[in-house]
Amino acid sequence: MAYESMICEMIKMPGHNGDLIQAYTARPMGPGPFPCVVLIHHLPGWDEFYRETTRRFAHHGYAAISHNLYERVGEGDAADVAAKARAEGGVSDDQMVGDTEGAVQWIRAQHFCNGKVGVIGSCSGGRQAFLYACKSSSVDACVDLWGGRVVQAEDDRPEKQPVQPIDMTDDLNCPLLGIFGNDDRSPSPEEVDQHEEVLKKSGKNYEFHRYDGAGHGFFYWDRPLYRVEQAMDGWDKVWAFFGKHLSA
Repeated sequence: MAYESMICEMIKMPGHNGDLIQAYTARPMGPGPFPCVVLIHHLPGWDEFYRETTRRFAHHGYAAISHNLYERVGEGDAADVAAKARAEGGVSDDQMVGDTEGAVQWIRAQHFCNGKVGVIGSCSGGRQAFLYACKSSSVDACVDLWGGRVVQAEDDRPEKQPVQPIDMTDDLNCPLLGIFGNDDRSPSPEEVDQHEEVLKKSGKNYEFHRYDGAGHGFFYWDRPLYRVEQAMDGWDKVWAFFGKHLSA
């Protein structure tokens, strides 16, 4: 078998308003160039799942970076920091866009980048990945894994997330892949239908895949939510999508 290795490390990078925030990076050994992916972590925090998934992308030939949206909340156990972040109303959409733009620009500037960058997120990170791809023209592909609150109720427009992302669909700047479980309630199948209809009306390049017998978070190997068959098929869809849009 061919020799295989990767480089993984924690870095500091400029985020929103120039604040230095932590990020975890992984890439294959060698000069590249590699397609690049930015991972936006979920509401449970900047945790082990996102470290492992960053390395998974490196294993599949990508240079990847996962930045810490909760940097300003504090340090410590990921679940504790996430709980504190939720108590503070989460991260503002403006801050998320600024931090994610910092991650995109950091990896795009590396000598091993092939010039193509995608963004992916799950749960709250799925919503944020879609929102970012509507607010910035810096990425070439976007993956939304069961992003909740892309459709927000009228009484769910907090100060930090004042505009529902579905209203930004006309501004989507790249192809979109959406992966959803039909047993999910956030987003519900009806909300996914609503989002798909708006994407069609806007003439966007997108593909949605929905899975029976799967609910929210069915990629999460460390939780009872995990559904192995649906998750593996979903990963195949991710590899095919990024392979199509991020190849040099």
